[in-house]
Amino acid sequence: MTSRRDRALARHQARRRGILLLGGIALALVIAVGLWLGRDTFAGDQVADGGTPTEAASVQPTDAATDEPTPEPTQTPEPDPEPVEFSLVMAGDVLPHATVNKNALQADGTYNYVPMMERLRGYIEGADIALCSLEVPLAPEGEQVSAYPVFGAPAELITSLKEIGWDGCATATNHSLDRGRPGLYRTLDVMDEVGLGHAGTGRTPEETASAQFYEVERDGASFTLAHISATTFHNDYVDPMDFADVLNPLVTAQPIIDVAHAAREAGADVVVFTPHWGQEYWKETDGLQRELASALAASGEIDVILGGHAHVPQPLVKLDGGADGDGMWVAYSMGNFLSNQDEQCCNIATATGQMPRATIVVEGDDVAITDVTWTANMVDTQGGQILYPVHELLAGPLPSGITLTQQRITDRWNAMTAILGTDQYDTSLPATGGATVTVVSRDG
Repeated sequence: MTSRRDRALARHQARRRGILLLGGIALALVIAVGLWLGRDTFAGDQVADGGTPTEAASVQPTDAATDEPTPEPTQTPEPDPEPVEFSLVMAGDVLPHATVNKNALQADGTYNYVPMMERLRGYIEGADIALCSLEVPLAPEGEQVSAYPVFGAPAELITSLKEIGWDGCATATNHSLDRGRPGLYRTLDVMDEVGLGHAGTGRTPEETASAQFYEVERDGASFTLAHISATTFHNDYVDPMDFADVLNPLVTAQPIIDVAHAAREAGADVVVFTPHWGQEYWKETDGLQRELASALAASGEIDVILGGHAHVPQPLVKLDGGADGDGMWVAYSMGNFLSNQDEQCCNIATATGQMPRATIVVEGDDVAITDVTWTANMVDTQGGQILYPVHELLAGPLPSGITLTQQRITDRWNAMTAILGTDQYDTSLPATGGATVTVVSRDG
C-alpha cells in the first residue's frame, strides 16, 4: 500500500515537473520571439528586389513592429510551505461515580463538573484539538441520574466537557448501553446540540461504524482528522456483535482497518483510534490488546491508538509500521480522568491518568504525527474530586483545600512512572493551541 508520505512526494514531484515544463516553454518562447524580431538585422546584408545592400539596410521598420507581443517572464517556482505544528490531546476515562455527581450538584438542582477539571484547562482548551473518552451514557430525558454499576449521567456532564475545551469524545465502552438505547440516543443528541463530536456509538448502523471527522485550521495550514472508537465487550457479557447497530464492536482488526481506509479515501489526513479494551486494573497489556495493536500498526491506516477501560495507565510505546512506515504510537490505556477511584477503593494507579499529546506536523500536502508525549493528572477524591496536574503537586507548595499528603502524591507518581517511565514525559502546556476546529456533520 502506498504510504501517505509517498503520495505527498508524488504530488510534490508532479508539481515540480509542471513548473519545469512551464519554464522550458517560456524560455523557448523568448528565444523564438527574439529571432523573429531580429530578422531585419540579418536581412540587411542581403540584396532585396534588385536594391543595393545600402538601400536594403536603410529600410525603416514599420509601425507593425510595435504590435509584436512582449515575451512572458520566466515563472519563479514557489518555495515549499513552512511546516506548521498542531497538538492533539486526549485523556482517560470520564467516569462520574456517585460521589463525583454529588460534588457536581448545585443548589438549584443542576450539575457543574467544570470546577473539577479547571486546573487542567490549559492542557485541554490549550490544545489545537482535544478528544475525551466518555465512559458513560446520559440518563434518558426525564429519568433519574444514576452511577455505578448502571451509569446514567445528567446532561450537564456534556455541557461541562464542552465548556472546559473538549472538541469530541469516544463513546464506545462497556457502559454505553447501561441505560439502554434511549440513554445511548440521548447522549448523542445532547452532544450534537452542544457541538461535541462523537465516535463509537450511533443511532443507525452507518453512524455507529463510521469515523467522526474534524477539520482543524490555523496559521494558513489545515488537516482533516478522523476519529474511530470501538469496544471489545459490554456489560451484558454477550457477543458484542449483537448490538453492532448502535455500539461499534472490536472483535478483529480488519473492520477497523476498513473504516480507517474509507476515512482516508474520504480525505482524512490523520486517523486516531480509541479502543475500549484490556483488563480492568491490569498495569500490563493482555494478548488481545497486543495482537490488535500490531495488526493495526501493520495496516498503515492508523496514525495513533489511544486506549481506555483499564482505569490505570498502561505503557505508551511505538510499534513498527504506521501510516508512514516510521512506526505507530499506542497508549494502551490512558487510565482515569474524572472518577472516584483511588487506592482506598481499588488500586493506587486508578487515581491517576496519562494525557497523551500527539504532535501533528503539516507541511504542504504532507501531514504526519511526529511524536507522542504525556503529562499526568491526579484526582483528590476527598477534596471535591478536583483534578490536578501531577508535576505541580510534586513541585509544591500544595494548593489550599487539597487533602492529599506529599507522601501520597509521591507514591502515586512512583506507581505511574513504574508503568510509563519518563522518556516521553512532558509537563509543558501545549504551545500551538488556537486552531479552529469544525466538527463535520455526518448528515453531509
